[in-house]
Amino acid sequence: MTDLERIKELVSILNKAGKSYYSEGVEIMSNFEYDKLYDELVKLEEKTKIVLSDSPTVNVGYETLSELPKERHDSPMLSLDKTKNSDELVDWLGSQRGLLSWKLDGLTIVLTYENGELLKAVTRGNGEVGEIITQNAKVFKNVPLSIPFKGRLVIRGEAIITYSDFEKINEKIPEIDAKYKNPRNLCSGSVRQLNNKITEERNVRFFAFSLVYADGQDFKNSRKVQFEWLKEQGFSVVEYKEVTSENLKDTIMWFEDKIKDNDFPSDGLVILYDDIAYGDSLGRTSKFPRNSMAFKWTDETAVTHLRKIEWSASRTGLINPIAVFDTVELEGTKVSRASVHNISIMEGLQLGIGDEISVFKANMIIPQIADNFTRSGNVEIPLECPVCKGKTQIKHINDVKSLYCMNEECQAKHVKRFAHFVSRDAMNIDGLSEATLEKFIQNGLIKDFTDLYHLDRYKDIISGMEGFGEKSCENILNAVEQSRKTIMAKVIYSLGIPGIGLSNAKMIVKAIGSDKEQLTAADRPALEAVKGVGAVLADAFVSYFENENNRALFEKLLKELDIEKEEDNNSENADALEGKVFVITGSLSHFNNRNELKDLIESMGGKVTGSVTGNTSYLINNDVTSTSSKNKNASKLGIPIISEEEFLDIAGRKDLM
Repeated sequence: MTDLERIKELVSILNKAGKSYYSEGVEIMSNFEYDKLYDELVKLEEKTKIVLSDSPTVNVGYETLSELPKERHDSPMLSLDKTKNSDELVDWLGSQRGLLSWKLDGLTIVLTYENGELLKAVTRGNGEVGEIITQNAKVFKNVPLSIPFKGRLVIRGEAIITYSDFEKINEKIPEIDAKYKNPRNLCSGSVRQLNNKITEERNVRFFAFSLVYADGQDFKNSRKVQFEWLKEQGFSVVEYKEVTSENLKDTIMWFEDKIKDNDFPSDGLVILYDDIAYGDSLGRTSKFPRNSMAFKWTDETAVTHLRKIEWSASRTGLINPIAVFDTVELEGTKVSRASVHNISIMEGLQLGIGDEISVFKANMIIPQIADNFTRSGNVEIPLECPVCKGKTQIKHINDVKSLYCMNEECQAKHVKRFAHFVSRDAMNIDGLSEATLEKFIQNGLIKDFTDLYHLDRYKDIISGMEGFGEKSCENILNAVEQSRKTIMAKVIYSLGIPGIGLSNAKMIVKAIGSDKEQLTAADRPALEAVKGVGAVLADAFVSYFENENNRALFEKLLKELDIEKEEDNNSENADALEGKVFVITGSLSHFNNRNELKDLIESMGGKVTGSVTGNTSYLINNDVTSTSSKNKNASKLGIPIISEEEFLDIAGRKDLM
């Protein structure tokens, strides 16, 4: 392979990994592997003097994919040049004084204040264009909404979630594949939520690391003075130390020693010239500013041998590979296992049993495989699920290969199905958490939905379980009894038919009727004619009841229930939105997500589209003064921009306010 061919290959590999990580939140290679390939690309570009236009060494970032409104930054947010060599850092600093601080591993945010109030918050995005997350930033744990300074202030900082909060949140997620891989992914998803109630629950914190603009303030040409001034304004500032070339190495060692006890994620350090004018005079390259530099940790690695790959099945069917190797010591602890995350990473490393591998702790904490020196690639992907022995299948999702169990009756999947069945919008059986359901399944108390209605047979067993007692058992049994009285639409929704939400179920029951024979015999054309259903959902509904086991379970379940005729408390508004077309953007307050609002609109005869056109009737955006592209398009076309409250007024649903 020629140098140019290798450059093209590296650019393709790195861009794919970068896009997957930053835009889609999916990790297809470790940071260790990415850095190694990136450094190889830099050396080849220096050697050949060839730099391709889409090389990650010259491109700042990747396009964002969420539905949040976008905004162009006043000045590009560049990446930092980096090194793992402390001598290089000493040479870079020279005779200047610098500030050495943590390189926090979260999501970069720009905050703008005017007249002492938080005006706007925007994510880094691709460096040129970011996403507006103002409402979310207002619920960060430590962001001041008001500050003493009344001029225009623009600062940059990192939004992070601590390891302790990360672990607490993951503990509440029983599915292995649904758990967040690291605090950064959790933070990115939390900051970019469309419902800021979720953001608030995630305990996001903000640490300022750069003052971009402060109207009329004199900082005596010192970044340190800027940091101290920001503290006086009420901001949390990233922890830093003053350094010179004489004490720089010792200070790096101080940070390296402290990271072991840190509760926040950091993937290195950042050094910044204290002299503002000097740093600014150095300018920038096409990708990096010259006034600062990143220092990446030199990961402690250990060589060992891979002994086996364990396959761990989760409740949604995903089967994760876990590497088991000869025990080694890393960062002061013994390590013998590391998640490989998915088949793409496993195949990229060409793992084989007995291979000599090197392992490390990402950010000195999370065990990962750094490299495979043997690359025998002899690991066999199991054809059977390790739990139920059912057939497995490899699926490609976002260019990532993952293994799934295809047996719908797999024991690992039961908890999720039961959790949906007992949820509030379904059968609404209070007190049956996923952890409780898992205990009942493991003890053989429930095998299908109808078994829940006979838990009284096991009253003594439940009362004697760890964490239970007579009172908690009685509460569960009472909740089960109360759930017997329900409406047919909730029963349909509780079955978990793919794509059938509660509003769809209500429309189907309204059109077809609540008789079980009519429902199970409904054909595709009849269902496609139901408002808000369409061909895909019609096929899912019919396919579900074509399965004899599903139909038998449905009939068995109905014998346990008392089906009431559904009262339509808003019948006068049933078609209030007939013929109206809506576009939804921004964060929501009265609905958990956009799909919930979309369901309501469609149930009342309206339609929801993704972009503003001449056919749009209303744009729903709580930030009616936003300068987002959708708001601008709506204004140009004379389309009303309304808040949630205004929408609910139009829909005649003030009961939801």
